[in-house]
Amino acid sequence: MTVVGSLNEDVVVTVDRLPGRGETVIGTGVQVLPGGKGANQAAAAGRLGRGVHMVGRVGADDAGDRQLAALAEAGVNVGRVHRTDGVPTGSATIPVEAAGGENLIVVVPGANAALTAADVDVESVHRAGVLLLQLETPLETVLAAARATGGTVVLNPAPAQPLPAELLAAVDVLVPNEHELVQLAGAPTAERSPAQLAELARGLAARSVVVTLGGAGVLVVPAEGPALHQPPLAVEPVDTTGAGDCFNGALCQALSRGDDLPTAVGYAAVAAALSTTGPGARGGLPDDDAVRAALPRLPGARQV
Repeated sequence: MTVVGSLNEDVVVTVDRLPGRGETVIGTGVQVLPGGKGANQAAAAGRLGRGVHMVGRVGADDAGDRQLAALAEAGVNVGRVHRTDGVPTGSATIPVEAAGGENLIVVVPGANAALTAADVDVESVHRAGVLLLQLETPLETVLAAARATGGTVVLNPAPAQPLPAELLAAVDVLVPNEHELVQLAGAPTAERSPAQLAELARGLAARSVVVTLGGAGVLVVPAEGPALHQPPLAVEPVDTTGAGDCFNGALCQALSRGDDLPTAVGYAAVAAALSTTGPGARGGLPDDDAVRAALPRLPGARQV
C-alpha cells in the first residue's frame, strides 16, 4: 500500500483544559513528536505490516531528518519523500487535555504545500494495491494521485473542504468523521442517528463510505448491502491525537491483505482504540499482534 500525504513535526502541549476563544491557559508539559496526517497513517500501517510506501515532501532541515527517521523506524519506505529547499517541514501545534485526551490542532503546511502532481506520478502510486489520501497537501495533487493509481483509492477528507465531483468519483472508500460527512453532504449541523448518517453517506459519489464517530464507534455504508454500526473497543484513553489517522492506516493495511470492508473496519477500530492509550499521534500505535489479541473483545457490528 502507498500513502500520499503530509509530514509534520507536532508540538504537543498538555493542558488541564482546552482554551476558549481569546483565552490563555497554562500548559503543564510539552513534547516535540513526528506527525502529519499522511505520515501518521503510514506509520500506523507500517507498524501493522510490511510493504508501506510514503510519498510526500519535507524541508531541507533537521525537522525533515527527524520525520524521515521516524517513518523508517516504523517500517515505511521513504524513498519517495522529497526534500524541499527554502521551505520548512510542516508543523502542528496541539494542546491536549490531561484528563480524557481531547485536543485542538493548528497546522502550518510548510513543504507539504509544495507536493505536486509530478511527485505522485511514480511506480509506488501506479502499482499500489491500496492508495491512501488525505487533504493536507494540494487538492490538485490528491486528484492526480487518485487518477494515477490502479488500486483501491481510500480518501480521508480531512481537514474538511469542498471536494470536486471528479475526486469523489475516483474514490472507492471515503472515510470522513461525522462532521466532515455533514459538510460534504451540504447538510445542516444537527444530532443524527446512525440511519440518518447512512442516508447522507449514500448521497455521496464514493462507492463505499466509512464514518468514524469517535467514542460512538464506526458506521460502515458499503456500496452494496445494509449499513452497519461497529461499536468501539472499550479502553481508558490517554491521548486521542492521531486516533483517526491510526484508523485509516489500519483500515488500508487490512484492505491490502484482502479483508472485506466490515472486517477491515473492525480491525481498524481496535487499532485506533489501542492507539489512544499512549501519548501523541504515534506513542500508542499498536502492532498486529496487539490488535489481534484485542479483537475478541470488540463488540459485534449491528445492522442499521
